[in-house]
Amino acid sequence: MPAAHRKPKRRSLSGSTVRAAATLALASAATATAFEGGTAHAEPNLTPAQVKAKVDRLYQEAEVATEKYNGAKEKAGKARKKVDSLQDEASRRTESLNSERQRLGAVAAAQYRTGGVDPSVQLLLSSAPDRYLDEASFADRVGNRQAATITRVRKELREIDQLHTQADGSLTELRAKQLELEKQKKTVTKKLADARQLLDRLTPEQRPLATADAGDRASRSVPRGDLGTSSNARVRAAISFAHGALGSPYVWGATGPNAFDCSGLTQAAYRAAGVSLPRTTYAQINAGRRVARSQLQPGDLVFFYSGISHVGLYIGNGQMIHAPNPSAPVRIAPVDEMPFAGATRVA
Repeated sequence: MPAAHRKPKRRSLSGSTVRAAATLALASAATATAFEGGTAHAEPNLTPAQVKAKVDRLYQEAEVATEKYNGAKEKAGKARKKVDSLQDEASRRTESLNSERQRLGAVAAAQYRTGGVDPSVQLLLSSAPDRYLDEASFADRVGNRQAATITRVRKELREIDQLHTQADGSLTELRAKQLELEKQKKTVTKKLADARQLLDRLTPEQRPLATADAGDRASRSVPRGDLGTSSNARVRAAISFAHGALGSPYVWGATGPNAFDCSGLTQAAYRAAGVSLPRTTYAQINAGRRVARSQLQPGDLVFFYSGISHVGLYIGNGQMIHAPNPSAPVRIAPVDEMPFAGATRVA
């Protein structure tokens, strides 16, 4: 029988080959389950404490993305204003240019209708030759104004072209900022969705164990009257605002009046006190004078984590008011419940 028609021999699988194939199959199945089922199905036996640790990490990662989102949103807003300003200026200049063009067109049409006769000859043939000298001087001035108008029109054309070029550049910058905004928005929503998925696995009895922290105890144990004593009127106003916000929900990207994220709360509190703060945590930390932790005073902004991704308003006695995360409203909490990164005095 020719070689082309021979059946290939079937190889028998050795024990090690079978074991390797089985291991690969199990690994593939586990990977598929993890990807198809998501976080909730990948780790079915987490304790409430383990869920809390994972949820806290997800919230912290979401807050990092939230501050990036806030920064991108602020930059996109500035880029949009710049584009609008340039386009408005270009429109105003174009209207002015069109007026100049109309005047030049009228002059050209008049010259055409009169056969392009030199103004001095027209004056000599006028009905009042005795006014020749005065009117000749006037004609020179008209000619000079026309020349100046032509020069001005050419300049306007160049400057309008420059405005359009700048507007195009700003529009490109705006689109890049909007893409960054959308990227951070997706990151935030994904982290928060993963956290919700983990919490949804818990029973109603287990859920408080996974979301409670020292902030709950602080909110219940520290009376309002003992907090925020300061001779600084702006500090008192900011702390008063923060007290009034207690219980408000955390909503990422929110700056009030009914919901806040962490930097949105501190910005709103000081805005109520007449002090303008930047939007993001990493900008707010540079908005005032840095102070040591041992020198904290009511009204100072306190920052946490190495990436400066969280901020609270210090109110004295080792406590702050902050907007923690979506599982907890604005509340009082001890400063030492998170990794301390620095403090700033803005008033």
